[in-house]
Amino acid sequence: MVTDRDIIRRIRNGDINEFENLFRSSYNTLVNYARTILKDTDTSEEIIQELFYVLWRDRKKIKINSSLNGYLFRAVHNRCLHYIDHKRVVMKHEAELRVNIENPINDPAEEMNYKELHDKVARIIEKLPERAARIFCMSRFDGMKYTEIAEKLSISVKTVEANIGKALKEFRKELSV
Repeated sequence: MVTDRDIIRRIRNGDINEFENLFRSSYNTLVNYARTILKDTDTSEEIIQELFYVLWRDRKKIKINSSLNGYLFRAVHNRCLHYIDHKRVVMKHEAELRVNIENPINDPAEEMNYKELHDKVARIIEKLPERAARIFCMSRFDGMKYTEIAEKLSISVKTVEANIGKALKEFRKELSV
């Protein structure tokens, strides 16, 4: 009888056949579970595929303390909740954008100030190191939490905080002039 520990050990050691067996045996069940939360088949499939991609990519450092099945279902549940939160943020920004389109800036001086500030922000972001710029944009423009960014980029929350700190320091320096 093959146990969860045996499967996890084999996958950690790079056994692609064991990984494919796990994928095939649990894919449909996990997609159906995600679909009950999201009510969207395509997104559910993307979430499961991403989960398995990350599982394989990070196989050497993943710690599974519960059953393998329990781990997979919890991971799907968390990813679905993150997706819903992200979608909520996107919808909020789209609503704000619609309001701005419906109520454009009518004062030419105000519009020029807005454009100048927008250009200055874009130049500052271009000056930042690539990772700091990406993390800053994910935080400020995509509305992602530090933990979400850390998970998505496979880095620690401390690294996210440090990069946000670098970006904000650069903004303070450039905008105070």
